[in-house]
Amino acid sequence: MDIRQLEYFLAIVDHGGFNRAASALYVSQPALSQTVRSLERDLGTDLFRRIGKRAVLTEAGTALIEPARAAVRGMETARASVEAVQELRTGRLDIAAMPSPAVEPLTSMIRDFGRRHPGVRVCVRAAFTPQDVVDLVRTGTGELGLLTTPGPLPEKGVVSQPVGVQGLVLLTPPDGPFPAGRPVAAEELAGHRLIVVQRGTASRAYVDDLRERGVDFIVAAETEHRVSVLPLVLAGVGLAVVTDSWRATAEQAGALVLELEPNPVLRIGLISRTGPLSPAARAFLDCALTGL
Repeated sequence: MDIRQLEYFLAIVDHGGFNRAASALYVSQPALSQTVRSLERDLGTDLFRRIGKRAVLTEAGTALIEPARAAVRGMETARASVEAVQELRTGRLDIAAMPSPAVEPLTSMIRDFGRRHPGVRVCVRAAFTPQDVVDLVRTGTGELGLLTTPGPLPEKGVVSQPVGVQGLVLLTPPDGPFPAGRPVAAEELAGHRLIVVQRGTASRAYVDDLRERGVDFIVAAETEHRVSVLPLVLAGVGLAVVTDSWRATAEQAGALVLELEPNPVLRIGLISRTGPLSPAARAFLDCALTGL
């Protein structure tokens, strides 16, 4: 049994006979009859009694009307839903993102995409390291991913699109140990208390590299909650190395944002699966890349 058979059956019911139904469906009467006979064979019973040119419903045919209409309506709803998603009137897009690029450029990307396709809901899933982002995209948890990395963008199992670069900055309280407007050399962090995040991130790699180079600092706090870094800095717990995407938020909150020397360049990548993308994901990629 398929939807076409049910549509033909209902056309006969609604139009009062095979000839009128065939005309309404723009098919030949023999083709219509053959389809209905196939449906009757599938069900193991007659649906109509043929009395001359008339088609009279059997008891089984009468019982089929309501479920047939429900099935046809369900398929029509499904088709409409697919068409709506393809035209991006509705839908959902899951994006896996690290905390720093989730601040920026993802905020601007979602804003621009939302202006073009306001009916599509964007859901951002948390990922703490570049590998986390890649894993979430590969497994389909997120259709797209946004990450930063000091090295090359990932290529194995995903498609990567460069969307910009970021540097690292130092956050201090407004009355911190360094004057505003002057870059801070890495060696000057010796002896200071630092707030660090988990391994696998660019800012953690930076401070770990300082220690390997003999810069002896104190780890005042280690947190996986990136949103807690700024409050800890403002509370005087310590200083923090973060990506430049936090600059505007930190300055608005009252922290001092200082350049670092030397300052590594972090590549920002928008990644996707290697297979076909949904219309929403393709539209988001196009919007993000044309906005560069």
